[in-house]
Amino acid sequence: MIHTRGGTNKMTQGTTEDARPKAGLSRLHHAATSVLDQEVNRHFIEDLIGLPLVATWCEESATTPGMTFCHTFYQLDDCSALAFFQMGRPHDREYLVGKTNRYNHVALNSTEESMQAIHERLLAEDYPHMIQDHGYVKSLYVTSPDGLEVEIAVDPPFVEEIRAKRLSDARTELSRWLAGDHATNNDWRPQSHSVAHYPKRPAEPNA
Repeated sequence: MIHTRGGTNKMTQGTTEDARPKAGLSRLHHAATSVLDQEVNRHFIEDLIGLPLVATWCEESATTPGMTFCHTFYQLDDCSALAFFQMGRPHDREYLVGKTNRYNHVALNSTEESMQAIHERLLAEDYPHMIQDHGYVKSLYVTSPDGLEVEIAVDPPFVEEIRAKRLSDARTELSRWLAGDHATNNDWRPQSHSVAHYPKRPAEPNA
């Protein structure tokens, strides 16, 4: 999916990339969260998800005197990163967010082959996860040991068609929904929509 800033979205000749408003922000630099154990987290992020550890900073906080921390960075292909803090005692549990829900998550763009490789690594360790086809994206959802919800997202072959459609009506569809008309506009969602849980378990309601 695409997300646009304020103002009227108008389709112009050329690609959807040409039509998108520019924010002056080129890419995600990093997204950070706190963990209880850097090595447990490293196994999940590097060994299972597949993002390489590229930097470890060991510092003392400038805003909380006496608090030491270890700050790690795991790099995506565009050089952005997922970053993680582990605080030294007695602050080691102070900043933990813990598990929230599947709607608060970070989504990483992927190929089908990379998603399948992640899926197989998770299966090998019997690590709980789920795969869902939204139509406009196919998603693998998995929760880190510290509660970070991670989505591995694969765009369909017709993603440019989807981006062009959603760019053309992003403002009007937002206004429609906020006004109380909650009819779906996801024409790409499979009619036989299903969610696959791993390890296998009884089916749950779709969302």
